[in-house]
Amino acid sequence: MERLDIDNILKLDALNNELEYEKAISLYGRLRWMVKEDETLNPIKEHLRFLVKQYETEHWNDDSDINEEKIKESDIAERIISAENEFIQKRKELIKEKLKENGLTQKDLAKILGHRPNYMSELMNGMRPFSRDDIVVIHRLFGIQLKYLIPPFLKKEVTSHIKHTLKELKMNKTKIKIRDIELI
Repeated sequence: MERLDIDNILKLDALNNELEYEKAISLYGRLRWMVKEDETLNPIKEHLRFLVKQYETEHWNDDSDINEEKIKESDIAERIISAENEFIQKRKELIKEKLKENGLTQKDLAKILGHRPNYMSELMNGMRPFSRDDIVVIHRLFGIQLKYLIPPFLKKEVTSHIKHTLKELKMNKTKIKIRDIELI
């Protein structure tokens, strides 16, 4: 999903699949209110809006093209993005709670981590990924367990590779189950 990192969005000509489409909708929703704090995000928001509309026109406009497989792919993408959003929201709430307990603000955390306040907002809202160092600092400062700071999601390519490899290794000899490696 690096294609949908905030720095890459303006370079995109189109969304390639349901997962990117659902991710774009999610990012657009967050950007709608983030633009109020940082107007420089408006071109990104508007380009996402264009990409979403374009995808809908190309993939969901003709009822005769909609089949069970397409609906299943859409449902899976929705669940993945929903799980990601839930993780981001929970992480944000935990960090804000720890900031409040320690008499700090999000701007203070931005200074500690060496980021501008707007960049910190993008991190907190899942628009950008936290760096490894950011995560370690937050973990050490506030004692938040790493499992609440590091997203447990795998890229589709990684999951596909692992599934394929497990099948090649004659998975029946192992106790690992393919469902244990699924995206959600």
